[in-house]
Amino acid sequence: MKLKKEYGILFIVIVALSLYQILRNPDKISYRLPELPEISKGNITKIEISKPEGPIVLSKTANGWKLLPQGYPADTDRVKNMLNIIRKLTLTTLVSESKSYDRYGLDNEKKIAVKAWQGEQLEREFDVGKTASSSRHTFVRIAGDHRVYHARQNFRSDFDQTMERLRNRNVLSFDKTEIHEIHIIQGRQSMVITRRQIPVTVTADKKEQAKETTDSETGALWQTGEGKKVDESKLNPLLSTLSNLSGDKYISGREKGDFTDPIYKILLKGTRDYSLSIFAKTDKDSENYPAVSSENDYPFELPRWKADDIMKNPDEMLVKDETSKTSK
Repeated sequence: MKLKKEYGILFIVIVALSLYQILRNPDKISYRLPELPEISKGNITKIEISKPEGPIVLSKTANGWKLLPQGYPADTDRVKNMLNIIRKLTLTTLVSESKSYDRYGLDNEKKIAVKAWQGEQLEREFDVGKTASSSRHTFVRIAGDHRVYHARQNFRSDFDQTMERLRNRNVLSFDKTEIHEIHIIQGRQSMVITRRQIPVTVTADKKEQAKETTDSETGALWQTGEGKKVDESKLNPLLSTLSNLSGDKYISGREKGDFTDPIYKILLKGTRDYSLSIFAKTDKDSENYPAVSSENDYPFELPRWKADDIMKNPDEMLVKDETSKTSK
């Protein structure tokens, strides 16, 4: 009888402990996450990113996103990444209600404050903290809410930007197939290269195939004004580099007109003219060359390795037999 009584007490204790564990389950969600409606694509017209060192403001214009107040063109890909995060910001977990923000990178010295507007209407405002240990979430605070949340995705680096990094560093861009004439000037040496169409021999077995691909059985030949053949294995990489050229950084406090007497200049003629001028280093220990381009309003720096790839001696562009004829 005594044994049955002890079993009964033990059963009651087990049931009580089980109920306690169920009721205090830390994984049980007893709160409601704020629901942030997705902002329609294209509705955001202004972004402000504030860090301890100061704010960065981007504004959407008819010609793309600009950095204010200077009006510098902004890097399209970086802005696109920020817009996607702002539009689709999703909270996944409540992390803390303690108002202790330092451990989450959300204190005033570490947080990145983000605001986004549609016209005059403030659409979204939140603070970005550090990346969570999962590496798949970011600690955030929403305006008007003291609590800390996990937001979906690791995106602190997308907002941890400087003015220089957000500037569009593309300095020269064109369709290389439109280019038909190239002028290369290096000091006192210069060369003009033109592209002309030549007949292409088509064999009988490929004649039908050729007719399917082109109406004119002609090909392109690059040569100098004196009729010397140009080595296309050297010319084509140069055109590819120039057709989508990016600078390393912009030169602050200087204007394009401040730079004269280039050590190397390339003029390209297509549907319109394009040009790149490279200047002597202002500091002999510098790794970069100052440069200006017809497609950018600001002077910039080219990395030495990129400038060296571009600044080939004009004679190096000729095929070997033509070079030997020139030397004779």
